[in-house]
Amino acid sequence: MNKLVVFIFLALNYNVVYSQKEFTHDVYFNSDKFTVPSTEENRLLLFISTLTDINIESISIYGFCDDVGADTYNLKLSQNRANTIKTIFSNNEISEDLITNVDGKGEILLKIVNEDNVLKIRGLNRKVEIIVKEKTPEPIKPVEVKVVKDSIIKPLTVAERIKTNDIKVGENIVFENILFKTGYSKIVPGSVKTLAEIAKSLVERDDIYFTIQGHVCCTQFSRDAIDRKTKKRNLSEARAKYIYDYFAKKGVSKKRMRYLGMRRKFPLGGEPAKDRRVEIVITYVDN
Repeated sequence: MNKLVVFIFLALNYNVVYSQKEFTHDVYFNSDKFTVPSTEENRLLLFISTLTDINIESISIYGFCDDVGADTYNLKLSQNRANTIKTIFSNNEISEDLITNVDGKGEILLKIVNEDNVLKIRGLNRKVEIIVKEKTPEPIKPVEVKVVKDSIIKPLTVAERIKTNDIKVGENIVFENILFKTGYSKIVPGSVKTLAEIAKSLVERDDIYFTIQGHVCCTQFSRDAIDRKTKKRNLSEARAKYIYDYFAKKGVSKKRMRYLGMRRKFPLGGEPAKDRRVEIVITYVDN
């Protein structure tokens, strides 16, 4: 069917000047240690959770030491501290591609801190500084009107795809519009309606048996990510289980489905958010 489609782009104020925002956080360490104390880790995870809705351009991580110890020792220790923070970011689904600097700077001189108590100064100097820069928004383009006359073929949604009669055993169906909050197994609010439609389709197609596969993004060495709610390194499984439980509540028989955590073994190679995903693999069709 031919349709007349009109695209209209409006710009109310094209000459807006945007300033780049920075978000900073410090993590403090015990003397001669590069493991993060539990209280500091909790503070760091809280900071990471605030980055979920930020369009990040870059993350810089700088490690420091106090003035005790030889220069070579302090440089190595400060680098290890920076590396530790990088790993925590990765374990919590912050892409390493965004981390542009991971540098050990060695000691901070005592005179830099305005404090008389030397022990307190040294405690403040045993730290990692984190600087997160937000991408500058693209300026809105001027008004542009395009008229396109063409045949439009709308791709099937996942729910519509499930209802078709040509689903085969072994077929993989990615839930493209079911997205998860960084570090959690719960879907974002904008995905709820779509998941409900998929559940309804699966209830109607009671001849389909399938495995729900959960995935994570950004971790090192294909590892699973840490579920911030439970503190367990099983986030991909938790995501698959979340979908499994949701489908069961909506009336899909548990006998028809199972769930698996796939860790980060199959990244899609695009935006990190797309790897925080679930998909189903058809295991049996009862024709």
